[in-house]
Amino acid sequence: MSESFLRLIDVTKRYGERVILDSVSLEVAAGEFVALLGPSGCGKTTALRLIAGLETPDAGEVWIEDKRVATGGHNLAPPRARCIGFVFQDLALWPHLTIAGSLDFVLTCAKVPKRERAGRITEVLRLMRIERFAGSHPGQLSGGEQQRAALARALIGRPRLLLLDEPMSSLDADLKTDLLKELTGLQRSLGITALYVTHDQSEARTVAHRIISMREGRIEQAWVADETANEFVTQLEHKKTELV
Repeated sequence: MSESFLRLIDVTKRYGERVILDSVSLEVAAGEFVALLGPSGCGKTTALRLIAGLETPDAGEVWIEDKRVATGGHNLAPPRARCIGFVFQDLALWPHLTIAGSLDFVLTCAKVPKRERAGRITEVLRLMRIERFAGSHPGQLSGGEQQRAALARALIGRPRLLLLDEPMSSLDADLKTDLLKELTGLQRSLGITALYVTHDQSEARTVAHRIISMREGRIEQAWVADETANEFVTQLEHKKTELV
C-alpha cells in the first residue's frame, strides 16, 4: 500500500436543504481495506454511491487512480467506466436469473467475448465456493450463500475497487464472523482496494486496515484498526449495546 488509489476532495452532497456530506476529503491507498464507520444518516452510504457514480456531488472532486471521475455537479465517468464492484446492503440479486446467469449477464454487458465468459464464471464461483449453486436462483439459497453470490457478482468484472454497503447486516453473528474473515482473506489475496460501510465497530476492526468514523456528514476521526477509537465512536458502541 503506497500511492493513493481513491481520493475525495472537499466533496459536498445535498438533498434539498439537507447537507448529507459536508466538504468530505479522504484518501485510500492502493490495496488498502478501509471501513467507513458511523450511525445511520451520517453520509457513509452516500459517499459510496458518489464514488460508484450512482450519485453526483454538488461540490468537490472524486478521483480513482489518476482519473477525475466526478466534479461539482457532473459525473465525468459513468459507473461502468470506473472498474468498481459494488455489494449493496440488500444484495440486490436478480431473482429471475440463476447465479451463473447473473454472472453471465454482467460479463455480457461488459462486452466480454463469449469464449471467455464460461471460464471466468467458473473461476469466480470456485473462488466464492458456490460452484454447486450455479444453476440455482437466489430464493433457493441461504443468507450466507446469497452473500457469496453477491460477492461473486461484484468480483466477476475483475474490479480494481470493491465497495461494500453493510453487506453482513442481515446475517447472524456466527455466520457474519466467518464471512468477515473470508472477506478479509479474499481482499488480501486479490490485492484489491476496498471500502466497507458499517455501523458496527467490531466489523470494522475485523476487516479493515484503517477505520474512518463519520458523524453528520463529516469525517470525525481516522485510525488504524488496532488503535483506540475516540469518545464519539465509543459512545456509538455503547448505544448499540443498549439497544440489543
